[in-house]
Amino acid sequence: MEWKIEWMQCKPAEGLLTDVVITAGWRCTATDQGRSVSAYGSVSFSAPGDPFTPYADLTETQVLGWVWDNGVDKAEVEANLARQLADLINPPVVQYPLPWGA
Repeated sequence: MEWKIEWMQCKPAEGLLTDVVITAGWRCTATDQGRSVSAYGSVSFSAPGDPFTPYADLTETQVLGWVWDNGVDKAEVEANLARQLADLINPPVVQYPLPWGA
């Protein structure tokens, strides 16, 4: 599974702090046998953490931690994507052409 932060929205100023992240958009992608599925969403954050990390010093890993700490169930998203990918590779239902001529 590959998790990515695709965008972030910030408040330019909040009290004495600057560039405070308030929302982040995320995407998780699962790939196997040349096929892929993904899930995406956004999460809003309340007050900035303590200690505060300046915007320029944030890492994707840190922001993903915020995503998972604020309502996105990492294990559930990954399990759902694994099921979707398995169904693409080995479909549980298929539609065959009719066995007689048209």
